[in-house]
Amino acid sequence: MAIGLKALPTMHPIEGVRLAVAEAGVRYQGRNDVVLIACDEGTSCAGVFTQNAFCAAPVVIAKQHMSTASPRALLINSGNANAGTGEQGMQAALDCCASAADAIACQSSQVLPFSTGVIGESLAAEKIQSVLPAMATRLQTDQWQQAAEAIMTTDTVAKGVSVKIELQGQTLTLTGIAKGSGMIHPNMATMLAFIATDANIEQALLQECLQQAVQQSFNRITVDGDTSTNDACMLLASGKSAVQVDRGSMELQQFVAALTDVCLQLAQSIIRDGEGVSKFISVLVEQGATAQECLDVAYTVALSPLVKTAFFASDPNWGRILAAVGRAGIQDMRVEDIKIYLDDVCIVEHGGRAGTYTEQQGQRVMAQEDITIRISLGRGQSSETVWTTDLSYDYVKINAEYRT
Repeated sequence: MAIGLKALPTMHPIEGVRLAVAEAGVRYQGRNDVVLIACDEGTSCAGVFTQNAFCAAPVVIAKQHMSTASPRALLINSGNANAGTGEQGMQAALDCCASAADAIACQSSQVLPFSTGVIGESLAAEKIQSVLPAMATRLQTDQWQQAAEAIMTTDTVAKGVSVKIELQGQTLTLTGIAKGSGMIHPNMATMLAFIATDANIEQALLQECLQQAVQQSFNRITVDGDTSTNDACMLLASGKSAVQVDRGSMELQQFVAALTDVCLQLAQSIIRDGEGVSKFISVLVEQGATAQECLDVAYTVALSPLVKTAFFASDPNWGRILAAVGRAGIQDMRVEDIKIYLDDVCIVEHGGRAGTYTEQQGQRVMAQEDITIRISLGRGQSSETVWTTDLSYDYVKINAEYRT
């Protein structure tokens, strides 16, 4: 059950970026499972990829192709991750790139492949190849919703964001989609996401913008502590608007702010649709000596199975939060300086339960779907926020039955 997610907003088209979807039967029947995104020549492309050592064949190929050519197409399939598949998987990804290149008349090295689904199963490249010629004839700018639906695996809802902002007296558009529900944890990028804009911005600067936005969004979410083999976040800039974004400009600051907001909304939608989720939990750590120690505390709390199961039970078992903070590995931590809150309710201060705390106050907060754990370390001025979920029976069921 997704928490607080509504139907996709109006997904504004991006001039110079066209999409098509198709049903290839890679794993799922009766639904679209392949997406082709084609971009005009001159489009800038940035990408951030998983750091998992067992990265999937499409990740390897996409990174290689980005280093040698200017991309003209992104090819995505759901249902099969094409990970842990050795040389056969590499060849399957290359074969799909070649067929997509033939379909849209570009070089094979200008196609970037992406896959999501079951790890360790051979990808039937011929199924994807067979639908590409027809897909190339159906490419349109208004297929973002259909694409968001086609890349889903265990997701229960499609995820997308689209915004328009004013820069230089002109309108700039950003539209993006993402998929992800489980196997979510930072180390870039914890999912698949595809974002496009009509901004005019050169590739190296676009890459910097994406990395900055990802650091504050996709690299701040966790469902289960597992980083996928297939994670990628891609950003296309077609340059079709009149807005020029240059290094050091006011427009750059505004563009990065808008891009970060889009990434953050997509990232939080992944958490709100986490596998078996019943709670959306923000873990805010403030007054830290450094940003890193704030993150260390936040992730220790966010990943604690005992904390997460207490939230699923709506049980204000504050001792579990206290214990997680204490084992975060912070040097010279003074427990008497730490305060912990559930929303506005102080649960811990002076090294123990807050004197004003009552079980009824804690229960009131725990009954909510959206909850903030705020931890004040009393050590400095740094603060960081991580977003996570509870851990439910359904999470176990979904992952136990994933291949059946």
